[in-house]
Amino acid sequence: MEWKKTPEPLVKFFEEKTAKIKCKRRKMFGYPCCFIGGNMFVGTFGEDIVLRLNEADRERALSAHKDLGVFEPRPGRKMREYVVLPRRLREDAAAFDALLEQSVKYARSLPPKEKK
Repeated sequence: MEWKKTPEPLVKFFEEKTAKIKCKRRKMFGYPCCFIGGNMFVGTFGEDIVLRLNEADRERALSAHKDLGVFEPRPGRKMREYVVLPRRLREDAAAFDALLEQSVKYARSLPPKEKK
């Protein structure tokens, strides 16, 4: 994946989709992201949106959506719990909302990270 600035329409979409979620918003590597208990669960990366899913939800999602991929910000550096959503899934409101809800649920189940 190439490191590109997130396009404004995608930032707006991201902000609209996450507006009602009780979470902290901040940037990670310069990209908008959301955190619950210090755990990132959704964010943008260039022209993509990435979601964090538990193992069962991730395997189901990868099987159901063949164009969904494992997030790899740099070649050979896969982030095992994160998937990259293709544009088609962002445009399918029901599918996107379901995956986002799974991501929120997973983040809420994780122990909070301690501040350093």
